[in-house]
Amino acid sequence: MTRCNLLLAAWLLAPCAFAAPLSFESYLSAVESHSLELQAQQEGITSAKAGIGIAGLRPDPEFTLGATRETVHSVGHRPVTWNPAISMAIETGGKRAARVKAARSNVALAEETVAGFRSELYATAAAAYTEACRTRDVAARKEHTMAALSKVVEANVVRRKAGDVGGIELLQSRVERDQFQAELAQARSEAQGAMLELSPPLGRQFDALFPEAQLACDFNAFAGGDTGTLVPQALRERSDVRIARATLDNLRDGAALVRANRAVDPTVTLGLAAVRGYHDGIDAHGAPVEGSPRSRALSLSLAIPIPLSRRDKGEVVQAEAGVTQAMLALRQAELKAETDVRAAQLQLRTAQARLARYRDGVLLDAQKVVDGIGLSYVKGNASLLEWLAAQHSADDAWQGYLQARADVAIASTRLQLAIGQRPRL
Repeated sequence: MTRCNLLLAAWLLAPCAFAAPLSFESYLSAVESHSLELQAQQEGITSAKAGIGIAGLRPDPEFTLGATRETVHSVGHRPVTWNPAISMAIETGGKRAARVKAARSNVALAEETVAGFRSELYATAAAAYTEACRTRDVAARKEHTMAALSKVVEANVVRRKAGDVGGIELLQSRVERDQFQAELAQARSEAQGAMLELSPPLGRQFDALFPEAQLACDFNAFAGGDTGTLVPQALRERSDVRIARATLDNLRDGAALVRANRAVDPTVTLGLAAVRGYHDGIDAHGAPVEGSPRSRALSLSLAIPIPLSRRDKGEVVQAEAGVTQAMLALRQAELKAETDVRAAQLQLRTAQARLARYRDGVLLDAQKVVDGIGLSYVKGNASLLEWLAAQHSADDAWQGYLQARADVAIASTRLQLAIGQRPRL
């Protein structure tokens, strides 16, 4: 292993040396368990499942009760005739089965919608975790540079007393150190802010769930595969494609329900007419009135609506238009999935190539320049400005390396999400 690689490994591992590292997998599992937004989305599944029971309900029977009595005046009161009846609509056309099927497909759509939201949550969490790692390591690098600048100032104080450097050079080194302190403070603030951004996906404060945790930022890029393998996987597993497919199934079932609802529902009524009967008597005018014996009459009737309104097929046309729109949306989602996979592959390869250039060449050369100029400066063969320029160049190389490493992690996450896979870093 080269000296630069040894320094790189030691520097990257230094922040985690005295604390148990928190891996991205552990953080993502905590996000799944505690995310308030995800819990709210999952209530939609509960609601959709309750719709299956509602869809399976049959029409309630209807009970009616009527009473009649003759108004003929007689010696005695005429008895009341009671007319209890029970009526019930009989569903035809497979309405109940169509409702249940539509409710079940609505549950599938709700589940796919939640899965799609979970993928978005994965992307948010991965971006927050990657940025927290990058800003932390940027601050660590600036701490390293600040220590180097402080050592140069201390050395120049000693050399100034010995007469090896002038007062201007000492002042210049102090100015550079003091100016860099502002950059260091900004880097620390950005690192702290990035750590705070880890809390929203968790649904609680990060420190409360992971006290004193250090992030494990040893990212491993997704190996991926060829396009011929990844694209079919994306078409099967990608969340937006699955949502589009579930939407199409749900709208098809909805259209079938609309057609089933066009069938008329007859109403069957079972009634009873009950009369207690009465004796012979005389009315108010003295005329005799014949009595009537007690009687019971059972009736059964069938009412069939005349479907004049069914001549208009507007609701069927609307339902079929929705199905057509869903089919087009599914094709568009599949096209977008294939495009995103190809774009994510290209982005990942580009980011990996850029990271390799930094890791295998730029960082090593920049470190050699700093070491060489620093040695020359100590011997008096190089100026302070030359050393500062070399140090700034090395810092820029490190910033570029850290950004390239973050870009690889983000590109890896996007490719994994593009094929419907749970991301790993």
